[in-house]
Amino acid sequence: MNEQLEQALQQIAEEKGVSREEIIEMIEASLAAAFRKDYGEKDQNIVVEFDPEHLSAKIYDVKTVVAEVEDPQKEVDEAGAKALKKGAKLGDVIKTEITPKDGTNYGRIAAQTAKQVIIQKLREAERNVQFSDFKAKERTLQNGIVQRIEGDTVLVDLGKGTGVLFPSEQIRGEKYSVGQRLKVLVLHVEPAAKGPKITLSRSHPDMVRKLFELEVPEIFNGAVEIKAVAREAGSRSKIAVMSTQDGIDPIGSCVGQKGTRVQTVMGELGGEKIDIIEWSEDPVKFIANALSPAKIINVQLDEENKEAKVGVLEDQLSLAIGKAGQNVRLAARLTGWKIDINGEKIGPDEEEPAEAVAEAEETVEAAAEPEQKVE
Repeated sequence: MNEQLEQALQQIAEEKGVSREEIIEMIEASLAAAFRKDYGEKDQNIVVEFDPEHLSAKIYDVKTVVAEVEDPQKEVDEAGAKALKKGAKLGDVIKTEITPKDGTNYGRIAAQTAKQVIIQKLREAERNVQFSDFKAKERTLQNGIVQRIEGDTVLVDLGKGTGVLFPSEQIRGEKYSVGQRLKVLVLHVEPAAKGPKITLSRSHPDMVRKLFELEVPEIFNGAVEIKAVAREAGSRSKIAVMSTQDGIDPIGSCVGQKGTRVQTVMGELGGEKIDIIEWSEDPVKFIANALSPAKIINVQLDEENKEAKVGVLEDQLSLAIGKAGQNVRLAARLTGWKIDINGEKIGPDEEEPAEAVAEAEETVEAAAEPEQKVE
């Protein structure tokens, strides 16, 4: 084989991420386009077979035998096929060699056509490889560098591609600058004319899930499982965890020694608060845990409507609801239950805490609807 050609094939294959066989197919397609430009006829379906070892090419007019011809360039009827090859029958593919005996000398325009075909097919192959690579990375964390900022939209360099961080997928209040390094979640990858369209996110609940998988070995190896995540990006998240092995504390594993693990995750999310609660198959216990840090007195379930009435001491009412209803809202998303919180007195002589009751009346109804999960 020609040594220079082989080196060129290997170099292109490494740079573009395509196989040697694909590159040879591109060469064949480009030679076919060049031959068609200088020598081809209208009704010919030109196919080139390139031999890289001897740097030679054979050119064929390829036809498929059909009962009724719809595309005369690629098809031929039985009568026409038998004139080309004896015994031809329906479905046969007939290859008629049309390689010029004196060789092919392509003109300038034909050579330019061949070059354009190779460049186009290399770009297509590169885009296909790029799409396949990033499609396999959907819902995974990737490291990126902020490439540029267009209005509120941030373009992130991911190495072999550029992702888009739209305003709706950014953490509220987070600021970005060109050259900044950050972790992003690959949310969606779609094919597009100029390469894959890669949508990134830093506000999706899976961002929290994947960060804990990175920081907590017990989650990575399956000893601890994250059962649910509810998040208001930039403000607060709640995650429900359970242990799949005896003797492992799921909450302690996520918190880490002196809180190092959870603090690392919070730091990556710009200081976002994270509540880690224990998941339970018992919905009563799970709802009570989800409303942490408030202390729950009782939980009454309406399983038909998936509603829960939760009783708390009146001095815990404001804590259970949270600022602007955030605590109960996140608990509802986490558990999938609509939660209605009521304050209860300890005794008849207790005075109602007016501020807590007023806040409850204003926020419970608006806050307690569970939000649909983003897929």
